[in-house]
This record gives sequence, structure tokens and C-alpha cells, in this order.
Amino acid sequence: MTPRTSTAPVPQGFSALPQERLPMMTAQAMSDAQRAAADELIAGPRKAVLGPFIPLMRSPELMARVGKVGEYLRFDCVLEVRIRELAMCLVARHVSNQFEWLMHAPLALKAGVAQAVLDAVAAGKYPHSAAAEEAAAVDLVTELLTHHGVCDASYAASLEVFGEQGVVELTALVGYFAMVCWVMNVARTPTEHKPGLPPLGAFPA
Repeated sequence: MTPRTSTAPVPQGFSALPQERLPMMTAQAMSDAQRAAADELIAGPRKAVLGPFIPLMRSPELMARVGKVGEYLRFDCVLEVRIRELAMCLVARHVSNQFEWLMHAPLALKAGVAQAVLDAVAAGKYPHSAAAEEAAAVDLVTELLTHHGVCDASYAASLEVFGEQGVVELTALVGYFAMVCWVMNVARTPTEHKPGLPPLGAFPA
């Protein structure tokens, strides 16, 4: 990946002028329910209202429930952190979501995913350099996103590595992150540049 340095926000989407549609609300504009949902999110492990939760503020009950599901899948599920972060990167690339890519690619690298694997994912290529357990996750996630199901061979490989609970939670993780990416894609929620990490390019190139 070629580093790109900029202080301007990274827009969501690849149109010429991707105007943010549902920006962060001011405290004065929030209802009591919205303020309570924001406070609950800030008190949790995320510590802030970021990314998908900015547009989700428009539906505070949904935001609170989505936040709880995501909290479990991100921080408490049975999958190893490296597998979770790789799966999130695969989803972000598939739906071309800048926020989740720039958030989770550095975390995947820190968790042990090789730079070559992330470079391949960013380019939309199969990461042949992935470790065996990562390859099982890549196959399941990629097939699920592309075909809305998985073949017997990919299921068996994931089952052997992750167990039944792990397969279920990996599948749910894909669905959760696709959902929040879609919310941001529709809302055109921008994000911030990360030093040394370029945003995703338009896909397919």
C-alpha cells in the first residue's frame, strides 16, 4: 500500500462531491432518548459516538441494540482477535467502506495479520499468503458475501478451526459489519486519515 498523507476527512464513497447526509447531531438537537443512547455508547468500550453510530442516532433504540450486538461481536466473541479483525477488513473492502477499513486494517496488522494479506484484500485479490486459520475465515467470509452461503468444503474447514459457535459468530460478524457499513455508505459518513495507511480505492479498479 502506498501511504497517503492528508488532513482532510476521508469521504465515504467515490462520487465527485460525496456530501455527508446524516452528520453528527448537536446536543441541543438530540431528544432525551438520543442523548441517553449516546451516553450509553460513550460509557461502553467504544468511549465515543463514532462511525455508524452517528447516522444511527436518528433511531436511538436501534442504535442501542445494534451497539450491544457489535460490542459482543467485536470484544467478547469466541473468535481470536486476529480473525475478527481480518473478517472486518474483508467486509469493509467488499462494500468499499472507508471508516471500517481505516479503523480495522491497523488493528488487524497489530493482531498479527500480515501486511501482504491486507494489501491483497485492499486490492480485491485473494490473500494466498494467509495462514491456514486465516484462509478458512477468508473463504467463509468471501463466499458468504459473494454467494450468500458457503460450500461444504469451506464450512468444514471453518468448523474444524473455529467450532460451531465460532462459525455462527463469524457469520454474524459478517452480517453485523455489512449492516453498519451500509448505514455509513448511505449516510456518506466520512472518517479520518490514518498515518501511513491509504484509503480504499474505487472497486473494482
